[in-house]
Parts: sequence; structure tokens; C-alpha cells
Amino acid sequence: MEEDWDTELEQEAAAASQGRSEEQAWMANSGRPNSPSLRFSSRPSSPLSGFPGRPNSPFFGFSQNKGSLGANEGLNRSLPVQHDIGGYSGSRESVVRPNREDQPVTRFGRGRSSGSRDFQERNSANDPGMQDQGFRRVPGIFGQSKCFNSEERNSPLRGSPFAPGGRGAVGGPAGVLKGRSEEIDSGRGPKVTYVPPPPPEDEQSIFACYQSGINFDKYDECAVEMSGLDPPAPLLAFEEANFAQTLRKNISKTGYSKLTPVQKHSIPVIQAGRDLMSCAQTGSGKTAAFLLPIVDRMMKDGVTASAFQKQQEPQCIIVAPTRELINQIFLEARKFVYGTCIRPVVIYGGTQTGHSIRQIMQGCNILCATPGRLLDIIEKGKISLVEVKYLVLDEADRMLDMGFGLDMKKLISYPEMPSKDRRQTLMFSATFPEEVQRLAGEFLKTDYIFLVIGNTCGACSDVQQNILQVPRLSKRDKLIEILQSTGGERTMVFVDTKKKADYLAAFLCQENLPSTSIHGDREQREREIALRDFRSGKCQILVATSVASRGLDIENVQHVINFDLPNTIEDYVHRIGRTGRCGNTGKAVSFFDDQSDGHLVQSLLKVLSEAQQEVPVWLEEMAVQRTNIVATWCPKGIMQAVAENPREMRMSYSETTFKSWE
Repeated sequence: MEEDWDTELEQEAAAASQGRSEEQAWMANSGRPNSPSLRFSSRPSSPLSGFPGRPNSPFFGFSQNKGSLGANEGLNRSLPVQHDIGGYSGSRESVVRPNREDQPVTRFGRGRSSGSRDFQERNSANDPGMQDQGFRRVPGIFGQSKCFNSEERNSPLRGSPFAPGGRGAVGGPAGVLKGRSEEIDSGRGPKVTYVPPPPPEDEQSIFACYQSGINFDKYDECAVEMSGLDPPAPLLAFEEANFAQTLRKNISKTGYSKLTPVQKHSIPVIQAGRDLMSCAQTGSGKTAAFLLPIVDRMMKDGVTASAFQKQQEPQCIIVAPTRELINQIFLEARKFVYGTCIRPVVIYGGTQTGHSIRQIMQGCNILCATPGRLLDIIEKGKISLVEVKYLVLDEADRMLDMGFGLDMKKLISYPEMPSKDRRQTLMFSATFPEEVQRLAGEFLKTDYIFLVIGNTCGACSDVQQNILQVPRLSKRDKLIEILQSTGGERTMVFVDTKKKADYLAAFLCQENLPSTSIHGDREQREREIALRDFRSGKCQILVATSVASRGLDIENVQHVINFDLPNTIEDYVHRIGRTGRCGNTGKAVSFFDDQSDGHLVQSLLKVLSEAQQEVPVWLEEMAVQRTNIVATWCPKGIMQAVAENPREMRMSYSETTFKSWE
């Protein structure tokens, strides 16, 4: 199972039939003089460093004619509008040209270098160099000594994302075209060989910290609500926590001088050994809130890592839904354990399993993991759960949701895992829907503490929210208008599908707006390069799916744009929370399409009001209209039931999933 939570999977499946008909239209036009794909040729060179249609790929531009989407393929703003990104759509089949040196590279699939399928088929049989070495005698570009076999060539699904072995959003069969971080493993699919570079070990890099903003002190004004039996009193300063001396030094090196509300209330609860469900706004210090008391207890207990055990026995397991987030938590843990024998380890998908095992076997006290890789390592017998004292679920509402709920159930069901009465379970998130609160009871002791800073689904008040009515086909031009007016601010743009993320990033580069993209279909190496380029400022714009909406802490993100609004208000809160962190201010602009986003009207109205943001008049009018429509068509008895007991009328897929456990 892939570890990442990626909401666009469901959305792309729902649009599959429309996508297939569109692909047939493109294939019918391919090679004709008036074909849209022909008009993609001869585009200027792009700032994208890298990939045939994917930023940062090492295989970008292997042809003489290079464009941001690869050789001879670019994006033209003058093309007729299409449904993909509110203004255009690229060809899924490249144009066949007589000269092999000028052959275009097809649009990207899943972060792998790919070439024209027609071109490859035509030349593979006649060119021994193509068969043995790949495109233009560069080994490994199209795999090793393998091209389409007759079954793949004749398949009616060839070229579609649903073809046998297909891995990419619209790319070709993964068994044919492999990137450098994968090798062909006959009969078992691709074998991931990517090993991430080790993090820097110098003290300055380890303790690099996020600068707090002018509104940091405003956190103290947030309303605090604690429920549960006899909750411990909050702290007023770090000194009151009585942390170990080494930990106090590391806190000072990190630059932390003042506790945030979530830290003031969470730390004493964890020190008291109580289970905790903690909800606080994005960017308010939740990671430190659970790491500090855990590391302090380990230091005082004299916990040390040992590389001589055949099976490692971590004392703490931290689970998060995305690879980037879990790696970020690991880097925070390294700060607090610096100068001690406590060893944190991070493991996640998209990397070589053997590398994860080697990291664990060198000693492991704090294991940071994504769900799929964690279960895999447990099944291989490389770690034992008998010593687990702390189980932490970061972004807990997502960890208990449909995507990971069953994995978490499996984790706590292992015979070696201590029962909830013998371990401490901690849950943190910026959003806790009511149904998730009820589901959490299976993981927590009966006397757990529920902490809410602000409210359970509230946006950060430091983010200036602006909702714009933008029709689907006008989104692209509106995006360009906003980006050109921001003056190079570091911006995250969220879209609803992986394919659209790549198209949009390439299009922005054609508009001289250096961009890169991140989503669940990109190889892990590419995802890490994309984030590195965005953090460093090489690319000022990051186009992302919801895989990047939770937890990522990137400094100086001044602007978030929801090119497509998400399906749920919780995802909206997390997305705009990529800016306005740690007391800094930020802006969030969302494009609202009347036809596709009407289900969010009431929720957006509530979030804007609670965050003391200006509510557009048109949004209020639309909310009234929708209420009147419901009142007209809904039976009176149902409306009365909703009014009297609204919680009972909300049944999410999450709760349905959890009921199926029984």
C-alpha cells in the first residue's frame, strides 16, 4: 500500500470516463496539420530544470528542441480552452516525426522519463541500439533491453492510466519505462532503489529554526477548552516543565523562548501520563508539544540506542500520513535529542526498503514512519512493539480516516503492541471533526484529555482569506494575474489532480514564473528535489495536490492559492495553513466555481466568520439560496430532525469504515 494520503485519487477515478474520451480525441488529431499537439512545438526554453513535463527530472531535454514539457512539446495560452486547468489541456500522444533525433518526449506519467510510444514502437525492432541501450544510446532511459511486447502493443488500454502496469496519471506502462530510481523486477513490478541523502550533521543545520512573526504573542488570546477528568494545570514557562538539562540546552539552541498555548496545556498532560487528543490551529507548535515531554522522559529514564540487537524495540512510534511531514517531524526530533544516546529514525515509502531496515538496525528509540512502510517493517520482523510506551498520531483526523484507519487498527491489534491501558496515546491535528472524536475512543484510555485551542475546525486568524468567484474556464488567466501582481512572493498553488499539477507547473514556467510540482505520482527523489527548490527560492511557486496540504512547515510562504477548492472544509483549513505560521502573516486566495464548489458554501461562511474575515456578499446570498432550496425540497420532519439534533445527521465515510472493523 502506498503510504501517502492523496485525495486526488478518488477525483481522478470519478473523471476517468471523461478523460478516456478526451484521450481518444487527442489521438485522432495527433499528427494532423491542425492538431493541437502540433501547435505545442517550437516553444521557448523553460526555466523548469528538468523533466519531460515534470520539474527537476534529470532526463529533461534529451531532444534538440527543448520545451518545458520536454522536446517539442509546450503549452500555448492561445489554445482553445479545455477542462483540465480552466483553459487548456495537453496532448497525451506526441507527434510522430520522421527524424528520430527530433522525436518529442511524451507528457509525463509518474515521474519517470518517457518518450513517444509511437516512436519507440517504430524504432525498437530496427534499431539494436534502441533495444539494448535505450533512447539515443543512453542506458536506462527506457528500461533495459525491453520495449512493448505484442500483448502490450495490442492492448485496448495502451497509453491510458489503467493499462497493465500503468503507474502514472496518463503515462505509459511502468514495466516499459523506468526512471533511475527504479529497476525492473520481473513478475513483481518495479523495485524501488532510491536512497535519500542523509541530513546534515553540523550543529548549525540541525538547529535551523523558523523565525516567529509579529503576531506570535496573539496566540495567548486564543480560547482554550479542556475536557476530561482532573486535567493538569498549564505551564507558564519552559522552566516550570523541569526538563532535563541537556534538553533545556537544546531548546535554547532551537530558539524557543516562549510556550504557545498548545504547548502550555499539552506538555503537563503528557508528563502526567494521560492520553491526549489535542486540536490547535496550524503553525502553533504542536510537534514540539508532544516531542518535548517524550524526549524528557526518555532522558530521565536513561534510554539509549543499541545497534547490537537483532530486533529493535523502539519506545516511541510517531505516525503521520505523508512522507514529507514525517521527515519534518524526524528533523525536529533530532534537535531535541542532540548530544544524547537517544536515536530517532525515519522510514517512509518511495525509498529502498533495505535502506529503512539498515537505519533501524543501527539503533532506534523514536521511530517516525508512514503507515505502509511501518507495517511492512513490522511484518519483516525488524522491530518489536513490546517496549512501545508512546504512540503518537500526527494529523490524527486523517490517520483515523478512510485512507489509514484500517492500518492504524492493524497496528494496535498486533499481539506485541501494549494495550491502550499500558501505553500512552497522543493525537494531534488542526481539525477534529465530531465523528473522528467518537472513533478515537478505541485508541485512547477512558480518562483521556481533549484539548481545543480555538475551535475544532478553525482557520488561523493570521491568514487573510479571500474567496473569489472564478468560473472554471477563467481560472488560468486569473492565476496569472494574481501571480504577476504579487511581486515574486513564495506561493503554493493547490489543484485537485496530479495531472493538473504537472500541466500547471509547466504552463507557469512558460509564462516566466519558475514553478515546480509535488504530488503522489512523482518519485520520491523528485518530490524531495521539488521541495528543496521551493525552500531555497529556486522556484518561487509550488503547484501541489492535497498531499502537501498537511503539516509542511516551509518558511516565508506568503501566499496560498486554491486553484481548485478541496472536497472538505478540513482540507481547506489545512491548505491555507501553509502560510501565516508561527505568528507570521499570510494571504490565501481561493477560486470558487459555482458549479463544483457549492457544497462548501455554508462551511466557508462559518470558517470566515470565526476567523474574523470579510465575508463576500455573494457568498452570503448563495448560502441563503441553498438553505431555501433545501427547505423547499426537504420533508418537514427531516428539517426538524436536523435542527434538533444536527450531529446525528452527519455520517461520514470515516465512521462507516470504522464500523466495518467489527
